[in-house]
Amino acid sequence: MDFKLNIQDKFNKELPEDPNTENSRRQVTKACFSYVTPKKTAKPQIIHTSLEMLAAIGLTKEDAKSASFLNVFTGNEILPNTNPYAMCYGGHQFGNWAGQLGDGRAINLAEIEHDNKNWTLQLKGAGETPYSRTADGLAVLRSSIREYLCSEAMHHLDVPTTRVLSLALSGDLVLRDVLYNGNPEYEKGAIVCRVAPSFLRFGNYEIFASRQDTSTLKTLVDYTIKNHYSYLGKPSKETYIKFIKEVGDKSLDMVMHWQRVGFVHGVMNTDNMSILGLTIDYGPYGWLEGYDHGWTPNTTDNTHKRYRYGTQPQIILWNLYKLANALYPLIEEVEPLEDILMAYREKIEDAYLKMMKSKIGLFAEDKNDNLLIDALETILQKPETDMTIFFRLLANFDSNNAATEDLSLISKAFYTPNQITDTIKEEWKQWFLKYQKRLQKESLSNEERKKVMNTINPKYVLRNYMAQLAIDEANKGKYELIEEFYQLLKKPYDEQPENERWFAKRPEWARNKAGCSMLSCSS
Repeated sequence: MDFKLNIQDKFNKELPEDPNTENSRRQVTKACFSYVTPKKTAKPQIIHTSLEMLAAIGLTKEDAKSASFLNVFTGNEILPNTNPYAMCYGGHQFGNWAGQLGDGRAINLAEIEHDNKNWTLQLKGAGETPYSRTADGLAVLRSSIREYLCSEAMHHLDVPTTRVLSLALSGDLVLRDVLYNGNPEYEKGAIVCRVAPSFLRFGNYEIFASRQDTSTLKTLVDYTIKNHYSYLGKPSKETYIKFIKEVGDKSLDMVMHWQRVGFVHGVMNTDNMSILGLTIDYGPYGWLEGYDHGWTPNTTDNTHKRYRYGTQPQIILWNLYKLANALYPLIEEVEPLEDILMAYREKIEDAYLKMMKSKIGLFAEDKNDNLLIDALETILQKPETDMTIFFRLLANFDSNNAATEDLSLISKAFYTPNQITDTIKEEWKQWFLKYQKRLQKESLSNEERKKVMNTINPKYVLRNYMAQLAIDEANKGKYELIEEFYQLLKKPYDEQPENERWFAKRPEWARNKAGCSMLSCSS
């Protein structure tokens, strides 16, 4: 082995294992995981590595160039003294109980410790597991690029998220039906190494509750508290209650960050909800371009739009109900759980108002702020208005000058300027007059307010068409755009005048192009 990691495996040493070591699709009971060996790849190639995460796990840039690094993080070599595994979990998908799901194309390599932090290394796309159902356990380049870039972009946007270490080509071809229209094609296979303190999901607990396996459920909850929530106290009924509240608080914080930057997860099933309040599983996600509370990036969700932008905080609450139901056998009291969920419901409104106020530079208290925000959101959704550009430009508003009907300040945010009718111009004029008057109650100067707003409203996000451009280039064997976007998105709040071309609305050619607007759950 050309490099050394500080292996500190806990999950597969402290929790019950699946005694069946055969890699065959099956129902796995009374076990938290199954041992799995990654599939060997034909001609692997590392095409990008996160230097930040290399350092975080105790490796260097030189380590990443070694043959061992290539082999380990493409599934061809197992780290010494480790036993890779896939986790067992269930989940509610689009509101319905789906039964056992599990890591169908994710394999946990090992847990490591460095600088007093613990990380789980997980390969996505490294082959089938007992939980793959009818799938092959593989991933393709396009979805892997999207996950790789977005994971790191979200971190630098200050959004709680899983991270990534490496992006690799497997050298194999993978058959996928991109649009689910009966026209499958072979695509380049890829493997991402994902990194997080834990990949535990709500569904890890739901599966045992659904099977009335309270013993294994308690073992897993106690493990989770011991290793990730030890500050809550030793496992007990009171600690379990605190645990659910803490998960709710972390999840609320996460989703408010999503709303702040315009991120739409697209598939908020309970098996895609991190127990640590991290953004997890970057599938058919998307970024709001036109500000639209009803938008979802997921073609599978296009009819009912369950996971649309405007409902994400409420979906968190729905998922928390399912988690509370799963943990009820350990608590056996309804009232404290209902109190937590009702409190969350009340927190949503306050948290959302506080977040939206911060986006427009309001920090003092005013009883009419919710009306000002409501009026803004109403007018933003009339003509198609770019979310990222609008809020970034709004920081330039001069509260000392009388607001006029001149919309030049935000005109760059409008997708179709000829849709700005005289009626809409008047609505904007009235809103700016109210905004100007409200800003007079703030203590910050225009320059101070602009500085603060520009730490809240990013200038650069991973727009869907940008990710697609990187994918198109990568399919030609060109990876420069991956590196360019990786660097750009490390400083999303900075002006970066040399990258001004990426501070632009979605081009018209991308409006309905596959991968640039809506996506399927296809890997």
